[in-house]
Amino acid sequence: MATPTLQKPVTESATTRRAPAASAAPVGSGRRSSSLAIYFVALVLIGLMLAPVAYIILGGFRSNSEITLDPSGLPGEWNWANYGDVLASGVFWGQVANSTIAAVATTLFVVVLGLMAAFALSRYAFRGRGAVYALFTAGLMFPMTVAITPLYILVRDLGLMNSLAGVIVPQIAFGLPVTIIVLVPFLSAIPKELQEAASIDGCSRLGFFWRMVLPLSVPGVITVGILAFVASWNSYMLPLFILNNDAAFTLPLGTQAFASQYSVDTAKVLAFTSLSMIPALIFFSLFERRIVGGLTGAVKG
Repeated sequence: MATPTLQKPVTESATTRRAPAASAAPVGSGRRSSSLAIYFVALVLIGLMLAPVAYIILGGFRSNSEITLDPSGLPGEWNWANYGDVLASGVFWGQVANSTIAAVATTLFVVVLGLMAAFALSRYAFRGRGAVYALFTAGLMFPMTVAITPLYILVRDLGLMNSLAGVIVPQIAFGLPVTIIVLVPFLSAIPKELQEAASIDGCSRLGFFWRMVLPLSVPGVITVGILAFVASWNSYMLPLFILNNDAAFTLPLGTQAFASQYSVDTAKVLAFTSLSMIPALIFFSLFERRIVGGLTGAVKG
């Protein structure tokens, strides 16, 4: 009588042990199918983003007759004359120099001023600190298109029309909010004990800033510098209102002027457009990991 009662729990435990093994296969296949779907969607998005860039670059190697007959086709014969004519023109290199000057100056001032403001907002408690930080945060809600009319009046009254300074100064102002919001978490994450130990050793506030804060905030500084440089290089709206002299045109504005002047020569316009966007693409692709790492550190901080 005792043996049947002992066999029932054994059979039940065996069935319960076999159940998870049977249900493991559909879970793995479901994960595999979901990952394949995610990769497929990502490839589709990448293709949609890269297709216009590839069309512009390849279109510069075609002739106008080929573009007219087959706008979406590949070059029958690679025509290097379009890119050669653009690179041989002094107008293109002058606009490259203007864009470089504006982007480098904007990046330097944005990084230096933003780092000093973020250091004060993150390391010291003073009256109105929250209001100042909220003011910089509110700057993200006002794009340049909304403030373009007051900016135009201000630049005109300052006598900075038709000069790169009239473009650089507003770009610095609009680049500071992002810079401060990214750098404040970096500087806040520096332990206060480190600053106290530096002060005990006789290090001043400026010495702590130069010797400790700058080396520890290099990832954030690189991130905001890249963002400021790319934003200045691709800026179009502000130079359109400020610059009226062809000699002061930046590349985005010069591309629009070149397209209007050579509207019949579509292949050469595509070549000029591709050459004007290649520096920003190369710069952004080289420092992509720095941008992601810096933003990740800012979010963690």
